[in-house]
Amino acid sequence: MNNSELNQRRLAATPRGVGVMCDFYAARAENATLWDVEGREYTDFAAGIAVLNTGHRHPKIVAAIKAQLELFTHTAYQIVPYGNYVELAEQLNARVPVAGPVKSTLFSTGAEAVENAVKIARAYTRRPGVITFGGAFHGRTLLTLALTGKVAPYKLGFGPLPGQIFHASYPNELHGVSVGQALASIDSLFHTDISPDQVAAILFEPIQGEGGFNVAPAEFIVALRKLCDQHGILLIADEVQSGFARTGKLFAMDHCPQVKVDLITMAKSLGGGIPISAVAGRADVMDAPAPGGLGGTYAGNPLAVASALAVLGVIEDEQLCQRAQRLGGHLMEVLQQARQSCPSISAVRGRGSMVAVEFADPASGKPDARYAKTIQQQALEQGLLLLTCGVHGNVIRFLYPLTIPDDQFTAALDLLSRLLKS
Repeated sequence: MNNSELNQRRLAATPRGVGVMCDFYAARAENATLWDVEGREYTDFAAGIAVLNTGHRHPKIVAAIKAQLELFTHTAYQIVPYGNYVELAEQLNARVPVAGPVKSTLFSTGAEAVENAVKIARAYTRRPGVITFGGAFHGRTLLTLALTGKVAPYKLGFGPLPGQIFHASYPNELHGVSVGQALASIDSLFHTDISPDQVAAILFEPIQGEGGFNVAPAEFIVALRKLCDQHGILLIADEVQSGFARTGKLFAMDHCPQVKVDLITMAKSLGGGIPISAVAGRADVMDAPAPGGLGGTYAGNPLAVASALAVLGVIEDEQLCQRAQRLGGHLMEVLQQARQSCPSISAVRGRGSMVAVEFADPASGKPDARYAKTIQQQALEQGLLLLTCGVHGNVIRFLYPLTIPDDQFTAALDLLSRLLKS
């Protein structure tokens, strides 16, 4: 079966609402390389949308899944519990940027984690409101769509969305939003939309993912913590995309160690390619829901838990936080050099290996999504997978596996440099 035949079957069998970027079909993968059904090779700088920080089929992760497969695949943890779920919770509790005694609970997807974090916050505070930010992405379920700060393509035609969700401005120096203005937008919500004593949580991404890899300044995070403490609001960090060594720290919040959050959501690279997510937080907050209020049939599946435990081991054994810093530093240098001969580059930003380049029309200064798409398509034609993002679709983000071989990484950056300079 070739790519064209599979594509015709896809169009007949699956709905158009599931947008598919590539016109080829995966046959196998190893570390940072994909091969399609016709044998063509690709370097993967998408990593399943930030799921594969440890690469495709890491041997230690494959071995852990195989070992669990020989024991059992499912019991439903809330029916018959199992020890590796408890072990993973303990491992996360010891690592997350949360103060005091910590507890964790497991789910299957990032959206599920975010929804349950909101449930936990509402149960603890007995308040309904949640404040999030423009440009945010928190998932595709109805509640997480309401939390997400980007309309197209996510919200189109799916309303009405759940209420008591309010969007403030996220700091963005390039687009003229200062930390002071972002904080003022929250204060404006308190005066025009919801009293602070009715807000359960402020939910934010320390580095926005879909929004364009916008990095929250430490000054902003410190101010959010102070604001939450002042009004009895919980602070929730969404680290679904930024977690597990991507930024050069285990969590992006670790770059601002003076601030601890009340709850944190995790998914994507936690499972190394197997669906799993988690919510961790202050023990008193996590214990707010009554027994039965949290859970899910597949939440914390044994195979996924085994994979996640192996992921944590690989990150430490192979020093992936340090490697993320080294690889990201090299990428930033290449992008800054390209900027000298590519006037369409309006910004290069990121932290560790969570790096992005933004494009704007040199004459008007307006976001240039077409340019980003052109670079993406040209790279794909030469065997390099890249993803776009940003509210205007004018940003390319780089999500290569942190385990990528040095020579493969260098070759991919050489190609990228040629495309940008041409």
